[in-house]
Amino acid sequence: MATQARSIPGEEVLEAHQWIADPHADAAVAAILGPWTGEPPVDRIDALNAAIRSWQDNASVANGQAAAGSAPDVAAALKLYLSVAKSLPEWAEPARIARAEAMFMDQGALSVTVLFCASLPECYVIPDLASVLHATGQLEDRAEHRIRTTGAMIFPVMMRGGLTTPNGAGIAQVLKVRLIHAMIRNLILRGPPDVAVARMRFMDAAAPGGVIPCLGRAQPGDSMHHALFLHGWDLAGRALPNNQEELAYTLLTFSYVYLRSLRRLGIGYPAEAERDYLHAWNVAGHFLGIERALMVDSMEEAEELFARMQARGREHFVKHPLDPDPRPSLGGALMAAMQSVIPDGPLKPFPVLLTRRLMEKASARELGLDGRVSWISKVMFSMLMRTSRVIDAVVRVGFPEFSISRLVTRVIGYRLTCALLMSQTRELSVPGTLRPGIRSLIASWGQDTHAPKWMNAIEDKLTTSGEWKGLGQ
Repeated sequence: MATQARSIPGEEVLEAHQWIADPHADAAVAAILGPWTGEPPVDRIDALNAAIRSWQDNASVANGQAAAGSAPDVAAALKLYLSVAKSLPEWAEPARIARAEAMFMDQGALSVTVLFCASLPECYVIPDLASVLHATGQLEDRAEHRIRTTGAMIFPVMMRGGLTTPNGAGIAQVLKVRLIHAMIRNLILRGPPDVAVARMRFMDAAAPGGVIPCLGRAQPGDSMHHALFLHGWDLAGRALPNNQEELAYTLLTFSYVYLRSLRRLGIGYPAEAERDYLHAWNVAGHFLGIERALMVDSMEEAEELFARMQARGREHFVKHPLDPDPRPSLGGALMAAMQSVIPDGPLKPFPVLLTRRLMEKASARELGLDGRVSWISKVMFSMLMRTSRVIDAVVRVGFPEFSISRLVTRVIGYRLTCALLMSQTRELSVPGTLRPGIRSLIASWGQDTHAPKWMNAIEDKLTTSGEWKGLGQ
């Protein structure tokens, strides 16, 4: 089905949305945390975290279910917050969502590779987004934890029925992330965003010029909420943290960047299938609190909006530089986590080289990924990619779905999945009811249904024979 082109938000619209956060989620967090001063209200934060851990599936959030034993005010705030979960937006099309789910799962471990080597790195290109992540310490001190929490949202959203059935858990997981975003804003701004903005505009003495002062550096072992509280924020210069423009940009990293990466690997999908994938993530974005006006419906629109947002982030960085720039350390932490699962030798830099291939040169440079890599590794990687494209083009005349690129990225994805997503000691933070389904799904990835038997035999030599069983158990 053709999709009517929509206008791309212009500069004025994007600028205005830097001052819009998520009033619905922010109100819920403000009601739960209260008008706190001094140190963050740890007991109220713990109560909020305990409540959202009880959300097992879409049915539980649609029913407005709070954790058993929650305080009445917490339960009331969450019941009002969960009112958005009762139904899909009127523009959602379940059939298109189902086709998008099939696309993601059909690619299997390749999807994991693209998530790590393209979607996540692109999240860190926007300086203000990187600054918030830097404040939490999660990507430098606990990079693998951050990777798993991202996977804990991606899998439930893209599994069959994740956004469309009561037994799915995509909506529940997205609503958890949405509340966490609101809590981050509350902690950084030391209160609700609307209060912080009003204080800035009236030049309240508590926040002169819109600057929320830094109270010191977080120390190893500090909790995330304490690190955010200490961080400080130049509200006048940087607008709201986790604002609507930044949320919309992040959404594009999971939809547009994923599809762009498949194209760059030579295994892209037809335009209508790409639009279906964008549509599914737009529905997820709706539950994440992103305004429909900031969403796109085609790859052409996505490319234009993504480039515009990155350009705005770079221009803003020139006017309001961060010292130090957090992006290289965040990019380095992500690359180190991926390289840790690759054996020593010339193949170890392959995750870095693949990330450089899937990103624009400017973005890779900003993340510090343009550093020196041994010439042997670069030559091997370049020859492998170029040779695969040539061989794929020839063989696909008779076998349209043949792809050496898919083989290479599946092998990398297997190692990333084993070590970083489904480790026996570091499991995904998803409801227990989801884990058997995820294990079963990943086990089925052991056979590439698009590849001939001899290619599956090669893959088995580089991964494991047969199904990928035993992960996460």
